[in-house]
Amino acid sequence: MTDSPALDLSALVASMPFAAGCGIEIDAAGPDEVTARMPWSAERCTTGGLLHGGALMAFADTVGAVCAFLNLPAGAGTSTIESKTNFFRGVRSGVAHSVTRPLHVGRTTIVVQTDITDDDGKRVAQVTQTQAVLVPRAQT
Repeated sequence: MTDSPALDLSALVASMPFAAGCGIEIDAAGPDEVTARMPWSAERCTTGGLLHGGALMAFADTVGAVCAFLNLPAGAGTSTIESKTNFFRGVRSGVAHSVTRPLHVGRTTIVVQTDITDDDGKRVAQVTQTQAVLVPRAQT
């Protein structure tokens, strides 16, 4: 996959302060696939030193929104309207990695799937998310 030369991935994350605060970094992004990572950090953990499920969901929501954004028609925006997460194992150290791909790109919704793995490539979570396609109303 090749990144769009016009797409500044660090500026894209910086435009989402919460995502930047979570340490999310986008490695590559295109309409067919977005890859990213989020490092384990004690402030993003629950008991036992496990990366909090909410942190993983924020990670998935961020990369899902980027994938949807890259599939929008000109002038449209996006917002998450539904998200379903399955957790399979905890992340105790290292980095959470994600791959997000569109499952459906329609006129009014975009559905993406994000697979999150640990440093060993073991599945941590799978998130399926629906993003609304927000087309500006015609000005009269």
